[in-house]
Amino acid sequence: MKIYTKKGDKCNTTLIGGVGVSKIHPRIEAYGTVDELIAHVGLLRDMATDNEIKDALLYLQDKLMVAAAQLAYDKSVKLNIPEILSKDVEWLEHAIDNMEASLTPLNNFLLPGGSWAVSQAHVCRTVCRRAERRIVELNQSFQVDEEILKFFNRLSDYFFVLSRFIAKKTNINEVHWKPKID
Repeated sequence: MKIYTKKGDKCNTTLIGGVGVSKIHPRIEAYGTVDELIAHVGLLRDMATDNEIKDALLYLQDKLMVAAAQLAYDKSVKLNIPEILSKDVEWLEHAIDNMEASLTPLNNFLLPGGSWAVSQAHVCRTVCRRAERRIVELNQSFQVDEEILKFFNRLSDYFFVLSRFIAKKTNINEVHWKPKID
């Protein structure tokens, strides 16, 4: 099977289920941004040195593929598509709580940086926030499952806490933003 079909040459693509839409359709924007996040999480996983973190990131890539499939699925066609469940949101909350327990409380904003992995966790956080905005925008026209909305809201928090957790585990000093008023 060839990777290219030439069907997209007319600026259209097909959702899971066979419905054709424009390549700038809100569904495409939403799951396309999730796809970008999946790639960034893969890069972070490659940078990680801790096997527990690598395993967690692989788990999250799987869940992001599930979310992308849900966002790309036209529900007018009945198919068996995996779903993001409340237990996936709870997994994120538990992971955040566990990492946060070892971190000092913050009183300032942080400037991303210090190592490739710390910076990449912040890239994942910001791409996740963009994906969340695209999904919220999609939800204004097409009902998005509530668990997906919760999942992306928690996931960006997860990446923020993960950036701090990686910094701590690798002895990287966090850079606190101190605004200068002239």
